Amino acid sequence: MRFDFFDLQLVLHIVATGSLTKGAELSAISLQAASERIKKLEQYFATPLFIRQTTGVELTTAGHALAEHARRLMQQKDLLEHDMQRFRPTTLEALTLWCNSSAQSEYLPPLLPQYLMLHPEINLDLHEAESSEIVEALTQGVARLGLVSSFFDTRHLQTQEFASDPLVLICPAHHTLTQQTQLNLVDALNYGFIGLMPHHSLQQSIETQAKLLGFNIQYRLRLPNFSAIAEVVAKGVGIAIMPARAAQRLQPEYDFHAVQLLGAWANRKLLLAAQDFSQLPQGYQYFAEFLMQHRPSC
Repeated sequence: MRFDFFDLQLVLHIVATGSLTKGAELSAISLQAASERIKKLEQYFATPLFIRQTTGVELTTAGHALAEHARRLMQQKDLLEHDMQRFRPTTLEALTLWCNSSAQSEYLPPLLPQYLMLHPEINLDLHEAESSEIVEALTQGVARLGLVSSFFDTRHLQTQEFASDPLVLICPAHHTLTQQTQLNLVDALNYGFIGLMPHHSLQQSIETQAKLLGFNIQYRLRLPNFSAIAEVVAKGVGIAIMPARAAQRLQPEYDFHAVQLLGAWANRKLLLAAQDFSQLPQGYQYFAEFLMQHRPSC
């Protein structure tokens, strides 16, 4: 027979209540199961532990000795469990933020390290998607929190304005389009474009607008990021569209000209969106509050 901490706790419950029945209740087992466990303990130690009476039970001399050891062992068990807790790996909470490519590359990089330093118990996962996909994911409950373009219909969601996020056209410093201070997308579609890779949500949005105008964009080259695009445009290879914030960041490094784009699709806001901010899990609520408190000033 092997006895364990459960048996020792059962003995202490019986001692505390003076009753086998009540001791069994405290241990959340049946009276029959409790009787069997005490019987096996008595067989193991080859001595009676309790004197059964009509009014309850009393400890024998051996029972007193066992109860004293049981108390010390249970105390040691509690100390052991408490001490071992410091070796358990911390369970990190994971938050997923859905965002379009502009938010991911231009607005979030300065903010997310700050949040992670403030909250070591948090892991963040960025899920890049086109704004229309993010709106759908929020609507269906697949996503909880997202950064989306104001160009899309978000009236059925709760939104907060996070940043102004207009798009601009960039062209080589001596290009014909440098004579323009602003233009419509249709006026640029006959030129060769430098674009992002096909999977980028911003590029998909630009292509959607071109198709609405009856054009298919002609790409001279596709590149993975705005820095690479700016370098190639500056060398005179073609024109491109990127967020104004990215153009401002890159212009000191590369010689290109930026032209304001007209139209609601290009003069967009970046919105923080959820089905209902007040119903978000607490971790998401804190994260949303942080993003709004640290949103860009312009």
